[in-house]
This record gives sequence, structure tokens and C-alpha cells, in this order.
Amino acid sequence: MSWNEPGGGKKDPWSGRGGDDKGPPDLDEAIRALQEKIGGIFGGGGGGGSSPGGSMKGFGFLVGGAVVLWGLSGFYIVDEGNHGVVTRFGKYTETTQAGLNWHMPAPVESVELVNVRRQRFIEVGYRSGGSQQTLGSVPKEALMLTKDENIVDVRLAVQYQVKDAKDFLFNVVSPEITLKQVTEAAQRGVVGSSKMDFVLTEGRTEIVAQIREEIQDVMDSYESGVQITSVNLQDAQPPEQVQGAFEDAIKAREDQQRLINEAEAYSNDVIPKARGAAARKMEEAQGYKQQVIARAEGETSRFLALLGEYKKAPEVTRNRLYIESVQSVLTHSNTVFLDVKGGNNLMYLPLDKLIKQSPTEESAPKPQTGSVTQTRPLDPVFRTTTRGREGRGR
Repeated sequence: MSWNEPGGGKKDPWSGRGGDDKGPPDLDEAIRALQEKIGGIFGGGGGGGSSPGGSMKGFGFLVGGAVVLWGLSGFYIVDEGNHGVVTRFGKYTETTQAGLNWHMPAPVESVELVNVRRQRFIEVGYRSGGSQQTLGSVPKEALMLTKDENIVDVRLAVQYQVKDAKDFLFNVVSPEITLKQVTEAAQRGVVGSSKMDFVLTEGRTEIVAQIREEIQDVMDSYESGVQITSVNLQDAQPPEQVQGAFEDAIKAREDQQRLINEAEAYSNDVIPKARGAAARKMEEAQGYKQQVIARAEGETSRFLALLGEYKKAPEVTRNRLYIESVQSVLTHSNTVFLDVKGGNNLMYLPLDKLIKQSPTEESAPKPQTGSVTQTRPLDPVFRTTTRGREGRGR
């Protein structure tokens, strides 16, 4: 039978009053009953009354348990490759390394984990898909002016890491947006100071190095806590509107280079031959020079020798020279001398045989320049003529 049924007696748990009293329960009695139950749970006195000391002791246990649980909530684990940035009421306190760490639980302190090993990247001038194979150009970022007033489409990918978690979180509001703006500014500055051919051909490596250096300098001046690991030039080409004309220019440049290479090959083939021929001519000239000098020196020596002999016997030397000269001249001529006074009235002359050269003379080699000519001895007719002349001279 329940306490509120008729005949239940004074079974009211709130006031102990019977069912005849229809008034509301007493609030003080209800609170006192609740305190007795709590005191019984935490070791307080039970039965007919409650103890103030027991109530305070139970409340202390509750507070202590809550403090312990609050303190345990301050333990946290920092994974490898991460740094923990601890803030106290929003102000930076310290940076913790990998492992088990503790901080004052919220709302006093809070921890934000920053991955300092993950490679992050931004795209300037294009947007890639999930596979990073389909490139979509962003003309607002990609098109820029070169030094020679040409427009090029340049697309960059910048990879970076966090080198200081504190600077990365507190010194720059949005590090990624800031890095993208700095990259675009550095890219336009470097490309704007270079010519179009240099950007599109041999200058790619140098341009990338300059852009990376400028980005790192600016980000360090901001104390952003960002380390640039690489800058990749994904593509550099003229705008789509002038692609055809630019390809024609490239073909013309290639033809020019091909013709230059052919000309250089022909030059490398002809010049050595010409130099060899010139060297041969020089050697021949030197040989001819030495030959002429030697011949002149020989003639001089012979003349000086003759001069000495001439001074000793001028008449004899004169006659000998005259005879040798006449012999040298008449050796190669078909002249016949006749001594009419010393001969007979009737004389048979085989002129055809006299005029015709002997086989020995025809087969004999012709004397070369500078060689000593061996003259044949005078025939009897010439000797007779000479003797007759000398007799007449005397």
C-alpha cells in the first residue's frame, strides 16, 4: 500500500505527516532528508539526524575529485614531427616537442599542434586536380610582362615547411595567403627583369633560383616561420593567342642555328686546308730563298776565284773564258765553220748529217738550272778555225 492511499498512515517521506493534512510538503525537511542521504553515501552519520562536519567533508571530496579530473585533462601527447604551441589565456607560453606533455587544462591554457615535417605547397598561375596532372591556367596569376615587353604564361609550384611553429601561428595572420602573394610578387619582378627568350629557353633554372631566394628573404623579414624547400617551374610559354606565331619564330630560330652550324662545319673544313696550303707555300718559298742564296753565294765564290786567277794571268784567263763561252754557245747550235784558205778547192760536206744531231746528243738529258754543263771537246774544224784566227791575230 502506497503512502498516499487511504489508511496508509503517516508514511509521507517529506514531512511524516499523515494523509489527513492536505497541505504542501515542508521544503526544509526535504533538504534535510537529501543531506542525510548524501552524508550516508560519503560516510556521514545516518539515522535520525545529520552532521555539518560530514556534509563539509563530502563536499571536499567532490571538489578534490573534480580538481583531480581537471588536472588529468591537462596531459596531451605530441606526435613525432609535430610541435605543440601552448598559450595561456591566448598568450604564447612555450613550444613543446614530441612525447607526453602537460599543461594547465582549459580554460587557463590551450595547446595547438603544428606539423613541422609535412610538405605543404601552393600553386601560382594554375590549379591542379586531385592527381595533379590536369593543369588549369589562371590568367590573372599566370600572365606577366617581360623586359622586352612580351607577355608570357608562367606557372609555379612552391613547396614549403614550417620551421618555427610559434612564428607560423602568431606573426602572420594567414601564412599560406601571404606566401602566395609574396611568390606572385617575386615571380613578376624576376620575369619582368628578363627577356622572353631567356625565360622560355635557357634561363629557367636561373629564374627559379632567383624567385626562391626572393621569396625566402621576404618571408624571413616577416618572421613567418616558413622554410621554402623548392620552387618548380611547371610551365612557361607564350599566351595561347600567339602560339602559332611563336612556333614559327622557334622554327626560324632553329633553321638559323642549323645554317650557322653548317657554316661553322664548312669553315672548320676549309680553314685547315687553306692553312696547310699556306704553310706549304711558305716552306717552298723558304726553300727557294735558300736555293737562290746558295746559288748566289756559289757564283760569288766562283767569281772571286776567277778574279784571283785573272789577276795572276789576265791574258790567259781572258782567252780561257772566251773559249768556254764560245763552247757553251756552240754546243747547242747547228753552226758549221769552214777554213776556206786552209782547205782544198773541192770539198764534200755531208750537211744533212752535220746538221742532224747525233743519237748520243738526242738521248742526253738537258742540263738543269744551276747544274754544271759539261761541254764536248772542240771538233777539228773549230780547232783549225781557232788556230787560224790566233795566227791571224798574231
